[in-house]
Amino acid sequence: MRVMNGHPVTPVLSVQRVSKHFTLHLRGGLQLPVLQDVSLDVHAGECVALVGPSGQGKSTLMKCLYGSYGVDSGRILVQGGHAAHEVLDMAQASAHEVLDLRRRELAYVSQFLRAVPRVPALDVVAERLLQADASLQAGDADDAAWQQALDSARERVAQLFTRLNLPRALWELPPATFSGGEQQRVNIARGFVQPARLLLLDEPTASLDAANRQVVVQLITEAKARGAAMVGIFHDEEVRDAVATRCIDLAPSPIESPA
Repeated sequence: MRVMNGHPVTPVLSVQRVSKHFTLHLRGGLQLPVLQDVSLDVHAGECVALVGPSGQGKSTLMKCLYGSYGVDSGRILVQGGHAAHEVLDMAQASAHEVLDLRRRELAYVSQFLRAVPRVPALDVVAERLLQADASLQAGDADDAAWQQALDSARERVAQLFTRLNLPRALWELPPATFSGGEQQRVNIARGFVQPARLLLLDEPTASLDAANRQVVVQLITEAKARGAAMVGIFHDEEVRDAVATRCIDLAPSPIESPA
């Protein structure tokens, strides 16, 4: 645990001895270990990069942190349960608790955009802001209040789309029709539009040109400055060097031969 001014500081994320395997049913139930006894802490204002050869479980760990995959053993403790001071164990949390954490404190930028068909790009991202609005989720808002919240959310999204150089002609179109780089910019906007306590970044600059990669670097730097904790996979070494506070290698340590 980190110590600041003589006092221990609780990490935003604490992964404690997490293991995960997959069962290959088409191979007679063969057990494929992917994560073995993984531990790491991430504090506010840090961007920790996961490194190691392909197949070492980097993306699997990200899905475990987001609650998409269960784990065989270990704990994944995230600050910011139902109350800001709570700590939620993602390895034991209910589906309701995971969804609630995602609405308020946890964001994930993956390599692929998953969006409801026929929904405009503006609303794909604005939904993230509306989900985080407690008054809207409690059902306290009337139609006028809901429309006002939607208009405000769309305005914030428009500012981010402009910054990410997404052509205005695309804003009202469904992202399923976009190129890979355009979809990725919508994905990035959705991840960054609502400040999150914990932000997971799986190849956020994939499919982006140099100018937009630099915009993402700036967004990550700003998120670190406001105290977000981040875990990322960055195969682009230039981006990783620009944003990572430190790197953690998931490759297993070599087994020493007996003397």
